[in-house]
Amino acid sequence: MGKRLIVAYGLWAIGGPLGLHHIYLERDSHALLLMLTLGGFGVGWTWDFWKIPGLVSEFNKQERKKTNNMKNGIPPASIIQFMAQVTTGIYFGLAAAIGLSTLTSYYVLVLPLAVGLGVHLVASVGEKTSKLQNTLVAAFLTSPIFYGRAVSMIPISLAASITSQQNRHYRLHQRQHENLSLRLYRIGLAYLAFTGPLAYSALLNTSRTVSYVAESIGALLDWLSFFPSLSALMEKILLLPYRIWGLFTGGGGLHHQYFKEWEKIYEFVASFQNEKEEMACKILGVSPDAAIEEINHHYRDLVKLWHPDHNRHRPIEAEQHFIEIQAAYETLTRLHKMKDRAR
Repeated sequence: MGKRLIVAYGLWAIGGPLGLHHIYLERDSHALLLMLTLGGFGVGWTWDFWKIPGLVSEFNKQERKKTNNMKNGIPPASIIQFMAQVTTGIYFGLAAAIGLSTLTSYYVLVLPLAVGLGVHLVASVGEKTSKLQNTLVAAFLTSPIFYGRAVSMIPISLAASITSQQNRHYRLHQRQHENLSLRLYRIGLAYLAFTGPLAYSALLNTSRTVSYVAESIGALLDWLSFFPSLSALMEKILLLPYRIWGLFTGGGGLHHQYFKEWEKIYEFVASFQNEKEEMACKILGVSPDAAIEEINHHYRDLVKLWHPDHNRHRPIEAEQHFIEIQAAYETLTRLHKMKDRAR
């Protein structure tokens, strides 16, 4: 039975973040991905608005042929899909850390399994897929190298995503129509398996969950401190849920009993920004209220003093200071621009 474009758009508008339009088009993997990632972190749901006509046309074309129109060869590589795999893998790893980190086999079994499944879920969207066993092997082999580290899900997700991309291929099976209730049952089980431990830990063990998330955020921002622009972007993303909540509550903060705990994460990230500003001021030798002209003057003097070309007798020390000076200058100029916009 063919699908109608108006129905697909209606489901997208009503329950797009839940993947209802993908369930309608029998794209269950894609629907599950949107459910578990809050609409593909908002980007996937928005992007689907332009893709729906093509998806409906593709489904109806395949329906008329009664085949999946199997393709041969290797699908073209996609940097967007790769980034989505890495992001989803990290997201699945963080969810596993919140809900299942108390298990003794967490770092050995749970974390690589969660990250690998997240990466493979993105790989299985549409007519393409990948070899699940190869993706999981890469995740399990990478996990022991970063055992016990808060940001271990990042290298695990990178390794699993690279392996998944190397083993990508088109689906080989023909389209088989299944009962809608059976499909919803499978999707529901997968959704509960993901959200159950997460909800239990977040609601009944809130303080410990907040502590772990705060530590993970701190480790991530510290890991990204060598790239100030990327670190600043990540801070904005991490603070976005808090600011959205502030819009709904009139800017009064998180007043619910659970959200009071989660507000600690906001305070932690804000304090991390303050610490970075203090450190940057110390490196450049300026006061926190220094004008941009004074910052530029100190920056130019320090660059001349510690440029590697002027310190060939101590290249390692000079390079280290030079990198610190560059990072400090970028941090302070960015903060000055933010303050100027706020005035």
